[in-house]
Amino acid sequence: MEPKVVRRQARGERRMAELQDAAAAVFAEVGYEAATTNAIAARAGVSPGTLYQFYGNKEAIAQALADRYLEQLRTAHGALTPELAHLPLDELIDRMAGSMIAVNVANPGFKALFGRADMPERLAAPTRAVHAAVFGRIDAVFAARRSDLPAADRARAAQVTMRLFGGLIPMIVSADEDERPALAEELKKVLRGYLGPILG
Repeated sequence: MEPKVVRRQARGERRMAELQDAAAAVFAEVGYEAATTNAIAARAGVSPGTLYQFYGNKEAIAQALADRYLEQLRTAHGALTPELAHLPLDELIDRMAGSMIAVNVANPGFKALFGRADMPERLAAPTRAVHAAVFGRIDAVFAARRSDLPAADRARAAQVTMRLFGGLIPMIVSADEDERPALAEELKKVLRGYLGPILG
């Protein structure tokens, strides 16, 4: 491939990512229904015509956002394998927390965005499915570590763990970059305090 073509493709990919980031911010602020392509273009600092070179409408941008978020979530939950169950608890928590924090820092606002009531069902449903898969992975890790734990207790622990992530990760994502590591450590302390008596 010629260098000019490669540079043009890289510029196009950068522009698409910028438009997706702008759309995520606008959707999160005003909701999907109230968002307009003009507002998204303005947030990205481009003309509406430039936006339409890449996306035909706001649903196409939302679909691209969903695809990006879901792919990164799949990669993160793919790292949660039952083999992790045999790690020391601190290392297990580091692995679990690290992957989930990384996805959410890379996609600020996406989690809240795709949980909004005004998102089209065909965009929100795949996100729920991936979150259910993440729950399944956590449950499998817990089962491998504590096979004697009743299934209902294990599922409850996995649900609470996901809620702890869901409650504290937004604070980590919105913090200054310098403050994030300290807040990530606080999340891990909470997880250790909760999971220690359950997983040992």
